Amino acid sequence: MTAGATLTGVGVGPGDPELLTVKAVRILREADTVFVPVMADRPAPDAGRAEATVREYVPADRLRRLPFALDDRGGVTARRAAAWDAAARSVVDAVDAGGRSLAFATIGDPNVYSTFGYLAQSVRALRPAVRVATVPGVTAMQELAARSGVPLCEGREPLTLLPATAGLALFADALAGPGTVVAYKGWRRHPELLAELRRQGRQADAVLGRSLGLPGEQVGPVGDTDHDLPYLSTLLVPARRDNRGGKL
Repeated sequence: MTAGATLTGVGVGPGDPELLTVKAVRILREADTVFVPVMADRPAPDAGRAEATVREYVPADRLRRLPFALDDRGGVTARRAAAWDAAARSVVDAVDAGGRSLAFATIGDPNVYSTFGYLAQSVRALRPAVRVATVPGVTAMQELAARSGVPLCEGREPLTLLPATAGLALFADALAGPGTVVAYKGWRRHPELLAELRRQGRQADAVLGRSLGLPGEQVGPVGDTDHDLPYLSTLLVPARRDNRGGKL
């Protein structure tokens, strides 16, 4: 049966358990099962970032890991599609077993570059009656702005958020514009991003965040030797600001 079943994507922020909203904590605590993403094809994997973040609020017996091909590159690979399908079947099995309140904990926000969107589409295809909802979460760019003391946008400034995996051309075009640029998933492409920052004279203002909200967190300027980055690194390049209120 699926009548009355709800799958909620819950944003749990960049990694600090204290950044979960009151609503997020309530939904997680009320859920029959809380699904968390982990890297596929790894035996007995350590807790992923989402799982580590929610452990303070959810007992281990209500947590269930869903393997995803999070490190795949090249679009919708066969491995990635198979992981989406398998994860959806796990959710549907929980619904068919009587689960009515199911949650999926996702780093950041479930509507911003999140695996939850793919899971929700796959579950809907199998069980259209399952209701899908989301709870917003604090994003990495917000946490990096707070930790570095650099405002994301002021006055009429636009804000451009893009994944480094989208290619250097988009990043370069955004840097040439009038607003702040945030790049996620710099990781292997960081040397290219750094070269473009230098080319456009923006390196001095840029801020790099890695492992935000976790032990070993690093927030600071973008150095010439910053090449060995985690997958979930965040690059913030603020808009050029010459004087207070200059963009009003």
